[in-house]
Amino acid sequence: MWSSFPGECTFEKDECAFTQERRNRSSWHRRRGQTPTSYTGPKGDHTTGVGYYMYIEASNMIYGQKARLTSRSLRGISGKQCLTFFYHMHGAGTGLLNVYVKKEGDSEETLLWRRRGEQSITWLRGLIEYECDKYHQIIVEAVRGVSIRSDIAIDDILFQAGPCIGVRALPVTGHLHQSSIGELVQQSAVPVLARCTAAKAAAIVGLYVKRGCSKGLVEIELFKTPDNLIITREIHVANNASVWFVNKKPSTLKIVEEQIAALNIQVANLCQFLPQDKVGEFAKLSKTELLEATEKSVGPPEMYQFHCELKNFRERERELESSLQEKTNFLEKMKQRNERYKQDVERYYERKRHLDLIEMLERKRPWVEYENVRQMHEEVKQNRDHAKEELKKLQQTKSPMTQQIQEVEKQWRNLDIKIKEKAAEIKDTSQRCKQKQDAVEKKDKQIEEIQQVLRMKRDEEMDRQKRIHNARKMIEDWQNELNSTGNSENLQPQIDSINNELRQLQEDKANIDGELSDLRRERENLEREKKRVTDRIVQFNNMMNLKEDKLRGRYRDTYNALLWLRENKDRFKRSVCEPMMLAVRDHQKLKVNTVCAPAESSAENRPSRSVEELHQYGVFSYLRELFDAPHPVMSYLCSQYRVHDVPVGTEKTRSMIERVIQETKFKQIYTAEERYSVKVSAYTNQTISSNTSLRPAQFLTVTVDADERRQLENQLKDINRRFQLRDSQLHTLYERQKYLERKDNELRQQKKEHLERKNKRKQLESKISMKHDSLKQMEQDAINLEEESQQTNARIKEINIQKAKLVTELMQLIKNCITLNILKVDLVLQSTTVNSKKNRLESDYKAATVQLRALEQQVSDLGEKKRVLLEKCKGLMRKARQACNLSPDQEIPKDFQTAFQDLPSTLDEIDALLNEEKSRASCFTGLNASVVEEYNRRAQEIQQVTEELEEKKNELESYRQNISQVKEGWLTPLKQLVEQINEKFSNFFSSMQCAGEVDLHTENEEEYDKYGIRIRVKFRSNTQLHELTPHHQSGGERSVSTMLYLMALQELNRCPFRVVDEINQGMDPVNERRVFEMVVKTACKESTSQYFFITPKLLQNLTYAEKMTVLFVYNGPFMLEPTKWNLKAFRRRRRQVEQMDQ
Repeated sequence: MWSSFPGECTFEKDECAFTQERRNRSSWHRRRGQTPTSYTGPKGDHTTGVGYYMYIEASNMIYGQKARLTSRSLRGISGKQCLTFFYHMHGAGTGLLNVYVKKEGDSEETLLWRRRGEQSITWLRGLIEYECDKYHQIIVEAVRGVSIRSDIAIDDILFQAGPCIGVRALPVTGHLHQSSIGELVQQSAVPVLARCTAAKAAAIVGLYVKRGCSKGLVEIELFKTPDNLIITREIHVANNASVWFVNKKPSTLKIVEEQIAALNIQVANLCQFLPQDKVGEFAKLSKTELLEATEKSVGPPEMYQFHCELKNFRERERELESSLQEKTNFLEKMKQRNERYKQDVERYYERKRHLDLIEMLERKRPWVEYENVRQMHEEVKQNRDHAKEELKKLQQTKSPMTQQIQEVEKQWRNLDIKIKEKAAEIKDTSQRCKQKQDAVEKKDKQIEEIQQVLRMKRDEEMDRQKRIHNARKMIEDWQNELNSTGNSENLQPQIDSINNELRQLQEDKANIDGELSDLRRERENLEREKKRVTDRIVQFNNMMNLKEDKLRGRYRDTYNALLWLRENKDRFKRSVCEPMMLAVRDHQKLKVNTVCAPAESSAENRPSRSVEELHQYGVFSYLRELFDAPHPVMSYLCSQYRVHDVPVGTEKTRSMIERVIQETKFKQIYTAEERYSVKVSAYTNQTISSNTSLRPAQFLTVTVDADERRQLENQLKDINRRFQLRDSQLHTLYERQKYLERKDNELRQQKKEHLERKNKRKQLESKISMKHDSLKQMEQDAINLEEESQQTNARIKEINIQKAKLVTELMQLIKNCITLNILKVDLVLQSTTVNSKKNRLESDYKAATVQLRALEQQVSDLGEKKRVLLEKCKGLMRKARQACNLSPDQEIPKDFQTAFQDLPSTLDEIDALLNEEKSRASCFTGLNASVVEEYNRRAQEIQQVTEELEEKKNELESYRQNISQVKEGWLTPLKQLVEQINEKFSNFFSSMQCAGEVDLHTENEEEYDKYGIRIRVKFRSNTQLHELTPHHQSGGERSVSTMLYLMALQELNRCPFRVVDEINQGMDPVNERRVFEMVVKTACKESTSQYFFITPKLLQNLTYAEKMTVLFVYNGPFMLEPTKWNLKAFRRRRRQVEQMDQ
């Protein structure tokens, strides 16, 4: 947001304090990058090339439409004010850019500045100096030109109090002055013959005239055969007008421009005139812009004309192609539309055919329906007669069936009684078989049990033998161990000694536990104290975190540098104050500034005047006293910004600020809301002041008591030291405690071993005695296995005899059972046969009864159906005759009979076809006879458009042949020209141990507006060739590349002279020397044009040539006036200096 003065707006964040009467597509728009329309508008903003600017989009406006940008209300001052801004007006048919001032209370606006038509392909600066002592507004107005290629853009607006200081006094001829030596050539020498002076220094050209003079004069003499051309411009301050002279004769600006153009002098072409502030713009030139500048500078006169013609031809070709495409699309749409009408015509006739077929089907349908019913009547009559004959036959065969059914029923009952008797006998025999089988299984179980008892006794005896062997082995081992065990009577003294040592260890452990308890209590007290101090420090850190959060949000790189510094402070030899450091910027590529404190401290510097002397002006303190900072930071601020000598005042100071500035002579003064800066002009000694509103505090809104924080940090360090001491003591005691525990375990283990040796002999003797007793008992419990085996075999033999008897009886019973089952099966088969016969007879009887009843009902139904069909036939006959409009006695006409033969013969087929035809006919809606007339009319229109389209195609083909001819005359010489430039450019770079190429670049050979010259350079052997851009190469590398490209054009140049201003400013000494030598070598050739190289400084011991002329231009407040110059004295002094050097 702007304050009253000064104000600056780059449009990077928003539209600043500017407003618009309306916002729509025809308003000012804020944009970044290239504008949408080709051949107009900037490629990027003026500030950085990648930022934002304001512009009007001409394609959204109509001719003469205006867009106005109005500033906020600005406070006026007594004296002059300066408005500086940059504008871009490029494109055919560009309109107007006006700047107005509207004073408070005035209804009219005053025009301050105006530009009309295309100005330059690059950004130009506008300077407006005006006076206004009232509140006022600045209005920037853009007016759309005659074509869509008339975008207008503005950027970097700056308001300053006082006159515009971009113009400095430098007499040329008469009383003109200008801003720099470079501008002398570009603004005063040649551009004064055209329009560039007005473009650079606003509409008030009188500002170029030295103060106190009424007019100024600029005179240029240009070489021309047979006579030189002398152009003079006389500028009058009173009416802000210029008078032109050619060869001392009055002339007009138009004639001057024609004379300049005839000499091929192109002021706006950066390949001919390259001031220092345009070196960056040269690198920003797109490939297309560079190609156009090169064509104008070194190409044949017809080359650029051919290029423009090709672009226009291509544009016309696109228009013809677009028109042809539109015609083709229109013809295609007409054909498609007429095709739809054709379809409608066909559908109209098809619908008529469907309706005729429906009418004929509806006439035939009653006849087919009548014929179907008649046939049904005849069929029913035959079926009724046949049913009567079958009924009679069925009544005759039904009577004998009843007697056969009774005889078969009696035979079945006798067989059923016999089957039941056999079933009872089989059941009794089966029960006795079951009993015998159970007895046999019981005997098998008894045998198994006897065998199991014998096996168990055998296993028991084997187990007893094993236990006896093991017992004897154990007795033998224990006896050997007892023999090896010594006497245990000498162990008691050793055990007593161990007990005494254990008691001493217990006392030592108790002492250590007491010391550990005391140390733990002290440590807990330290932890409570540490927590209190830490909590207090955390409160301070929370305040710092608030500041760091704000820092991270606004300056991310500075915040990252702060974190890196805290983690790497140990890598610095001396103290580094947060948050800035150089290594972060170099290695992490962060945009963070770094400063070094002065070697001699300035923190204690005293102000020039005491605060008490300044109380009368409302001053209550100096800026240094209002904040605290580390000593190096305070020293730097005092040394660099003199904060110890910057007073801070109250509202009283603000109300009498002019008096304060005049009487105190301070450079800076602060109040609660504003900062005042005071400067003294080096040329006029006039005091210029400006004020800026103070922004709200961002990082100093929270204060921290640094002394208290340092005290807390010292306390925390002391507590940590005491913690370490207590931890060390605890560690020592813990180690002692572990040693005592280990010693105690060792003594107890020794005591245990002695006691075990003492008791071991007694235990072995007891075990041996007990094991002998057990062995005797096991030997007495022996089992006689042979006797047990004989008894078992006898018992099994007796049981097997009983089992054989039972099996014999069981086999006899099974035979009897089988015989009975065979007899039963035979009876069941007989019964089944008889039962089947009975069922069949009964079924036949029932079927005959049902059939008889059905036939009777059928005969009755057929008689009734025959009567109904007869009545229906008569009705259908009448209906069919009515459908054909026939009388009762009239025959069917032959045309109906012929039509009926082609139609389906069944009712279903007729109904299906009738429904299908009706559905088809219903689809043809909205059709009438007018469709046919419309179809014929459109067919004639299609024929006319087809003829027009053929004419367009012939015209386009002829146009393409013209383009091909012009292209041949442009592209081949252009390629040869670019090859020559590339050869010289590459040789220049090779001589500098670098690499560079120039080529003709295009993505599509037919897009002539996309052709461009691409410059690719490589300054290091380990890199690839990269295209020359404003961002990839450094400033010095861009300057070298630009200079070498211009040198490559030198021998091909058609212009009489070229100008380069301060291009060596960004070069390192090595490259500057190499480039200078190339300039001297190339510019001093016979075939090249005149070369102006303007620079504020040169290296020592450079190489010069005889054909060079070196001119020195002196300027400054102590410069002698021309009337006081003594050239003889200058030469005499020079000879004296040379003699002294020798």
